[in-house]
Amino acid sequence: MSLLSHEELISLVNQKPPLVDQMIDPDIQIQPNGIELTLQRVEIHEVSGSIAFDNSERKLPQTRAMDFDDEGWIHLPKGSYKIVFNEIVNIPKNIAAIAKPRSSLLRCGATVETAVWDAGYSGRSESLLVVFNENGFKIKKDARVLQLLFFRLSEEVRKGYSGVYQNENV
Repeated sequence: MSLLSHEELISLVNQKPPLVDQMIDPDIQIQPNGIELTLQRVEIHEVSGSIAFDNSERKLPQTRAMDFDDEGWIHLPKGSYKIVFNEIVNIPKNIAAIAKPRSSLLRCGATVETAVWDAGYSGRSESLLVVFNENGFKIKKDARVLQLLFFRLSEEVRKGYSGVYQNENV
C-alpha cells in the first residue's frame, strides 16, 4: 500500500466519476497528503442504537438535524454528534481510505471518528463528531473537519464495498 500523492489526488478528482465530488474549493481541500471534507450538517442522536454479528439485528438510532444560527454557526455542548459531509466520495476498487481529524479540531477539544473507507465505496458519508471540551465547541457550516488519506492497494479487490451505505445520501 502507498499513500497517494497530491498530483495523484488531483488526477483522480478530475476523472469520471471523481474521487471526491462536490468540493467547495478543490484548491484548498486537496492537501499534500489527502482531501479535506466539509460539514454539511450536524445531527443529534435521539434514541439508542444496536449492532450484533448479524446485520439483521442492526438498529441505527434516529437523529435530528440541529439548526445553524443566522451566521452559519452552531454551538455544541460536550457530547457526540453525527455529522454529514458536503462531498460525495467515489473510491475505486484499487484504493481504500482512512480519515483523520484536522489538527485545529483537535486543538479545540473535539475529534472526528470514522470507519475505514472501503475500496468500491461511493456516497455522501457520515462520521461521529465528539466534543470533549467541557465548554463545548462552536463550528460553522462548511468547516473543513477531516482529511481523507487514500492508499493504493497492492491489487484491485474483486468485490468492492456493497453494504447498506453504498450510494447513501447521493
